[in-house]
Amino acid sequence: MTPRATYRFQFHKDFTFADAEALVPYLDALGISHLYASPVTTARSGSTHGYDVVDPTRINPELGGEEAFRRLVTALRSRGMGVIIDIVPNHMGVAGGENAWWNDVLAHGETSEFARYFDIDWREKLVLPILGDPLAETLASGALKVEQVDGRYVLEAYGEHRLPIRDEDQPTAATDDIAALVDRQHYRLASWRVANDELNWRRFFTINDLAGLRAEDPIVFEATHALYFRLYAEGLIDGVRVDHVDGLTDPAGYCRQLRARFDAIERPADVPPGPAYIVIEKILADGEPLSTDWGVDGTSGYDFMEQVTALLHAPAGAEPLAKLWADISGRSADFAPEELRARQELLAWQFDGQRRRCVDTFVALARSTPECDGLTRGMLDRAIERLLWVFPVYRTYGTGDAAPAADAAIRETVRQRVAQFVPPGEDAVVERILAWLAGEGPADAKLAAEAVRKFQQLSAPIAAKAVEDTAFYRYGRLLSRNDVGFDAARMSLEIDDFHAAMVERARDWPAAMLATATHDHKRGEDVRARLAVLSEVPDLWRARVERWRELAAPFDDGVDPADAYMLLQTLFGAWPERLTGSDTEGLSDFAERIVAWQEKALREAKLRSSWEAPDEAYENRCHGLARALLDPERSPAFLDDITAFVGRIAPAAATNGLAQVALRYTVPGVPDLYQGTEIADLSLVDPDNRRPVDYAQLQASLAADTPAKMALIRQLLALRRTHPTVFSEGRYEPIALSGIRADHAIAFCRIGADAILRCVIPLRCAERYLDRIDARDWWGDTALASGEALADLLGERSVSIEMLPAKS
Repeated sequence: MTPRATYRFQFHKDFTFADAEALVPYLDALGISHLYASPVTTARSGSTHGYDVVDPTRINPELGGEEAFRRLVTALRSRGMGVIIDIVPNHMGVAGGENAWWNDVLAHGETSEFARYFDIDWREKLVLPILGDPLAETLASGALKVEQVDGRYVLEAYGEHRLPIRDEDQPTAATDDIAALVDRQHYRLASWRVANDELNWRRFFTINDLAGLRAEDPIVFEATHALYFRLYAEGLIDGVRVDHVDGLTDPAGYCRQLRARFDAIERPADVPPGPAYIVIEKILADGEPLSTDWGVDGTSGYDFMEQVTALLHAPAGAEPLAKLWADISGRSADFAPEELRARQELLAWQFDGQRRRCVDTFVALARSTPECDGLTRGMLDRAIERLLWVFPVYRTYGTGDAAPAADAAIRETVRQRVAQFVPPGEDAVVERILAWLAGEGPADAKLAAEAVRKFQQLSAPIAAKAVEDTAFYRYGRLLSRNDVGFDAARMSLEIDDFHAAMVERARDWPAAMLATATHDHKRGEDVRARLAVLSEVPDLWRARVERWRELAAPFDDGVDPADAYMLLQTLFGAWPERLTGSDTEGLSDFAERIVAWQEKALREAKLRSSWEAPDEAYENRCHGLARALLDPERSPAFLDDITAFVGRIAPAAATNGLAQVALRYTVPGVPDLYQGTEIADLSLVDPDNRRPVDYAQLQASLAADTPAKMALIRQLLALRRTHPTVFSEGRYEPIALSGIRADHAIAFCRIGADAILRCVIPLRCAERYLDRIDARDWWGDTALASGEALADLLGERSVSIEMLPAKS
């Protein structure tokens, strides 16, 4: 069953199924068709997100368990609504001793029935990098002890970790020499600092608490998905969103298998029929298509978030804002050097062990055929390293006949990009690896498949960690262009290109999800909408920044100018509505949110601090600057100035925000509403974007039909409810504009069998609001192809959306 519109809830022990059940009438009144749930399987105790699953076979008791989930579904079904759940096939949480499968592997090693579940290299003991110091120091300190839990002896580390002891050692564990006892286990205890170099099992990105699963194994697939299939068979869920599909060995094969399993399930007669709704969390690079033969309904919406955000930005701002960034920071005006440096650094550090193991597989592959004589380990290492420096997408998806056509184009792009980095005379090595990635050339088939898998499961996390979680925190031309799935090198998207993307979406992915806010975004949708205005007024922004830097000078000693400038952008972008320079309590609360963002941003950038080695002295200087700027006694002039500037920009920012809403609910796809963002979303990166939502306020606002953002959402959801086929099946047809402001609005129709939806949405109108130009004077002779004037269609309205009768 394809949803009409979804609402995303982040479940945890403080927001349970019972809390969601109480909000079902509110969701229905808003116009939502499906609750879209964060992972509901049993996660590590106290998890705030649910992605650290420790038991995928049962619903999380902290959320209320299966009984409470059933009550929630009953409440939804009574109103004709349903549920989509987030599933996590790529990894499991393995910290804290709560994962029974992982514990069995620790207790029995390679002979455990669950050893095949995890992606472990069993050529040596499983490395457990959980110690704060090297093993010898940890033993000497007495931090390791033998304790008895539920009748079995375990190793306890720091009072936090409880590790199984082999069956053979149970009789003597209490009296044995602890160093000898530790040495006999199926795992090797090590300092957490060795993980980057010595870890011999696949983890999720760089997180040692999350172990990769082998979902390609049919036994593992069935065991980890049995609950989802049962819930679907019982009519309790209508579909799934698949987390991090690119981490899997064969994403395309996995998706096809998932579709086949769901399609084979017979549903009860009293629930909506299939097929199951399946969307995948997939980051698509600019111009990268998603193959239409995977059996999915599309992505979970990061690609749309990038498209609509880029559409809001003015291309003219790219050069002056890049110059401003370079002038202040002393860093590159362009994003490419930042991305390259981040890839190089992380590949040589956080992913060095994984890279070496990837190289091992290619060395074994080369040695399997005499045609590769002369290919040394060093040559293969250099080639793989340089290919990963420039790989333009997360990964490729097949070899030989199974490879999608897009893979060939990707390899050609790689070939062109990598040429400048290849050592003289080693071009042929690069070509050999590219051929193997394509499923060509001499090779042992099994070794080739393993080598390609290792490469693809390294290229994906490198892209994520180096680009989104490193370079995006280093490059500050305009922070609204640095978010999950975004192309930070591009400032804006032309209207015609957006139209083309929507025509393609209507043709290939009419049920893909449309998101503009998620649990993973780095800045809320209305932060991005406000910052986008700056692309229209770069000179005005430069003047403000110069003034603010002068006012900040007494407090910025020892703070890198780049970090100070990113702080100024963040203060402006996330400035809470109605916050004034005299609101001491509000400013204090905002300061704490900013400091939390600042800590994460500095550590993710890995330039002057990091998670591994925090430079608290530097961080405190940055925090001191933030707090000083938000202190009414120390910075009254700054507070007056930024408050006034936020107010001046507000009408243009609001227009951007409403344009974003209007597009999300009218273009082809299934719109998702992230919890709480039906009003202004001025959140920052997690955990800020997962703060508790004031649903009492939202319910009161809905009853009053305010504010404008919520009212527009409700209006558009009502249209989707009364004319569902226009949105689910209607084609997308651009409408040409003419006149003086033809590039300041986007117009299109959704043409269904029984009605036509016509949308006219303003874009990039900062000049009108800043110069207080009358709407009729601003639009002038701008008109639709039909001749209707935008001055008449829009006037003072934020958007023009009309349902027209179908053409006879």
